Amino acid sequence: MQFNIFKHKTIASIHVLTMLVMFIFVLLFASIMIYNEYDTFDRHAKKIHEEYIETQKKIIVFDTKRVLKFIEYMYQKYHKVKSTEELQREILNAVEHLYERQDGTGYIFIYGFDGTVLSDPVQSHNVGKNLYNMEDSHGVQVIKDLIDVSQHAEGGFVEYQWLKPTTQQESPKISYATSFKPWEWMLGTGVYLDEIEQSILEKRKALKSKLNAYLLNVLLMLIVLFAVGFMGIMIANKILKKEIQSFTNFFKTASSSHVYIDKKDIALAEFKKMVTYINIMIDEIGAKENKLKKLNETLELKVEEKTKDLSKKNRLLEEEKSFSEKLVRSQDNFIKHSIHEINTPLAVILTNIDIYKLKFEENKYIGKIEAGAKMIANIYDDLSYMVKKDHFVYEKELLSFSDFLRSRIDFFEEIAKGNRHPIEAEIEDDAALYFSKIELQRIVDNNLSNAIKYAHQESAILVKLYKENAALILEFWSASEIKDPTRIFEPFHREETLQENLEDGFGLGLEIVYSICKKEEVEIEVVSKESRTLFRYCFKKGVLDNEDITA
Repeated sequence: MQFNIFKHKTIASIHVLTMLVMFIFVLLFASIMIYNEYDTFDRHAKKIHEEYIETQKKIIVFDTKRVLKFIEYMYQKYHKVKSTEELQREILNAVEHLYERQDGTGYIFIYGFDGTVLSDPVQSHNVGKNLYNMEDSHGVQVIKDLIDVSQHAEGGFVEYQWLKPTTQQESPKISYATSFKPWEWMLGTGVYLDEIEQSILEKRKALKSKLNAYLLNVLLMLIVLFAVGFMGIMIANKILKKEIQSFTNFFKTASSSHVYIDKKDIALAEFKKMVTYINIMIDEIGAKENKLKKLNETLELKVEEKTKDLSKKNRLLEEEKSFSEKLVRSQDNFIKHSIHEINTPLAVILTNIDIYKLKFEENKYIGKIEAGAKMIANIYDDLSYMVKKDHFVYEKELLSFSDFLRSRIDFFEEIAKGNRHPIEAEIEDDAALYFSKIELQRIVDNNLSNAIKYAHQESAILVKLYKENAALILEFWSASEIKDPTRIFEPFHREETLQENLEDGFGLGLEIVYSICKKEEVEIEVVSKESRTLFRYCFKKGVLDNEDITA
């Protein structure tokens, strides 16, 4: 298998392309390593962040609950001895002096459930203010959320942005809050998270510097390797070019005279192996040329003999072709004349049957004769259509589909009656169609004829015509079963008839129906199962209202 990528390429260009591919793969490998380093650091940083927050949560929960126990202790001991205002003032004063950290953390803040600041050692100017609806820069209602979580059984945490005393800037903070329900107090404490973020940022910068240096070293190494490889390629190409030039000069000489290449003139071992096969090839070429010379001596004679044979064969083929064309024309004329000759006696038979029925009473023998004559008439119409369809255009006309269908059912009534098949019709009165009358008759007649032939004895045949949306639907229902519905429209395909007095026919009727439907874009559906067969035809083109017929 050849690689099209190397087509029309020089050896030097292939070597350079190989070096570039290697360079890209090494660079890709280095990129993957750097990405993995960043990914590992991100996961490590995330773990450090989570562990830091978890540790700080435990600390602030411990501090807050310790203060809560102090308040509960003071309340239990003095609430019956001192007034509520005095006791609250002493407790708030004691709590404000519990913690005095320089970074502004570790203090306990206390708010009423209504949002009033009761104690805030860092922002004492807010004491007495109601901060219930205060929001931070991210839209978090800090005090409201702290009051809400404080009323849970175990308290709760809230993350928000808060002014850090040491920087006088908003920093991310997480606080824990719980409540002292007898006085409806929310108390809590928190810790700022910017220090861990700063630590992670510094580590990220250090890692980035390290990876940048690593990438630079990789690039420098690749450049050096590429330069060394390129020099090696140039040297190898020079040697290869010399060897190839030797072969080129040899082949130029060998094209006009049979000379052999000397192994001593070739330096590379791989090319030396080729010399043996090339010299063998020269011997083979010489032998072939000798054979060609001998063949050329007798070629003209053989060409003359073959020319004579071909002329004789062409003459015979022309004669056979002429005979075949005459035979086809004769067969065509025979069919045309036969159809024409059948029409006259058939018309006489049907006319005399009608006259006989007018003069005398009907009997079963006349009925069978009439049925047989009408079946012959149907076959005649099929053959006539087959002969003319490729040479004759069947003009379309405006038809009352309803009346036309009823007339064809009347025509087949005697045939169906003779085979004990009542024909039931459900035909809408306002069905109109712009269609060829002869081609529509072929569709209707062949379906009625097949239904009579193949339906179970004494079973009814149902013919339906109705509108569905903008289409006309023609259906033929019969008590029969088709073994292979996919083949019934093939030429000369026939199912076994169930009627003793009817022949199977030529198997052309449904082929004619299929060709007309295909030409006029009539959709066909055939369903046959459980001894019930449906032929369904959907006419979409040329469908009109009854008013159009009247007009």
